[in-house]
Amino acid sequence: MKRLSVFLMLMIVARMPSFSQQVLPSKDQIAWADAEIGVIIHLDINIYAPASFDYKKKETLPPLSVFNPSKLNTDQWIKTAKAAGAKYAVLTVKHGTGFCLWPSAVNEYNVAHTPFKKDILQAFIASCKKYGVQPGLYYNTNTNTYYGAHDAEYNKAVLAQLNEIWSNYGPMFEIWFDGGLQNGLEAEVLKMIHEKQPQAILFQGPLKAGNTIRWIGNEDGFAAYPQWSRANETTSSDGVVKIDGLHGDPEGRYWCPGESDFPIRRNSAWNGGWLWKAGEDKYLFSVKELMEKYYKSVGRNTNMLVGMVVDTSGLIPKPDSLVFDSLGRRLKHVFSAPLAIRSNMTKSIIELSNKSGKAVSQLMIMEDLDYGENILSYSLQVQVGDSWKEVATGESVGHKRLQTFSPVTGSMWRLMITGNAGPLHIKQVALY
Repeated sequence: MKRLSVFLMLMIVARMPSFSQQVLPSKDQIAWADAEIGVIIHLDINIYAPASFDYKKKETLPPLSVFNPSKLNTDQWIKTAKAAGAKYAVLTVKHGTGFCLWPSAVNEYNVAHTPFKKDILQAFIASCKKYGVQPGLYYNTNTNTYYGAHDAEYNKAVLAQLNEIWSNYGPMFEIWFDGGLQNGLEAEVLKMIHEKQPQAILFQGPLKAGNTIRWIGNEDGFAAYPQWSRANETTSSDGVVKIDGLHGDPEGRYWCPGESDFPIRRNSAWNGGWLWKAGEDKYLFSVKELMEKYYKSVGRNTNMLVGMVVDTSGLIPKPDSLVFDSLGRRLKHVFSAPLAIRSNMTKSIIELSNKSGKAVSQLMIMEDLDYGENILSYSLQVQVGDSWKEVATGESVGHKRLQTFSPVTGSMWRLMITGNAGPLHIKQVALY
């Protein structure tokens, strides 16, 4: 009997992963996950000539003389983002046309040579600091109508412009590589990141950079489930095609969580809904639709990155800002008063008492990412008489899992962790 007990103990120890085998996030990746919601603000010169511009034809580039967002107000942008609950904002400082929102010394196709003249990137950074929103930058290294050919001279120009924006505007929370890094730029860009922006989270950046996050396979805001923070590879897509089944891997070698990006206007709108065009307010998503995206992005262990359009006057359109404001209000209303809540637990069975008399229809679980991602499966149960009835089950949790179900009345509940890869460190469990 004693020998059998020793044998069983050895088997249990052998099955438990050692700490050295765990894959853990960086402190920057944890801060990014805690942010949960961001916006990606789109402004490019082609909104002044939507009918004639073609990314593949340089002769269709709008002249610099058309760019004059006379009412531009970056404070309005960031206040709108913050009202929606966003903790960070990414600005498209150089989108597909090649036009730059800062006074680049590399070429003349930039804001300094327009009637507007002012440094929009500088104003954006100042507004982020003013309202406590973390700044990020989008620079498309793969598409540039102004340069056209992808050759050695093009790569030289890209590196020079990246050096400008990464050297002169302070630390960035997130750097966005639309389509990843291609055309032989990876090694030099990686070196520059380590020198200039070592703390930045890198969307579709090289895995070896350390602070990488990945695309979730669509621009609908719907992450596949289960959704793991670990992965063996990142993505390098421009979002034109959908990729199903990007779940990550609970045994992946890298910490590389997903970010769910989507425009606030439907992709049937001009430029996929990412850029503004007059008369397209009808394509705005409703708050109900945005809440569904929240549950299927943040609630599935990814961040939610919502596209914001800037119109030709330089403002977030009023209909859009109203939707963002309503989304923020709705999120606060839904999650302000949990029916039961427990924090900082290491047990596999967590009991919750719902004394409100109200029915429960939502479960929220959060892991403490300082210890990695360890929950592999769980079961939520409610006490019915002398027995327990299963209400919901799931797999991945990571930073946050939100699960909805038909309303169930009951005062005593329990969450059972039915599978785990390592010691449990549960940050919070709540019922709504």
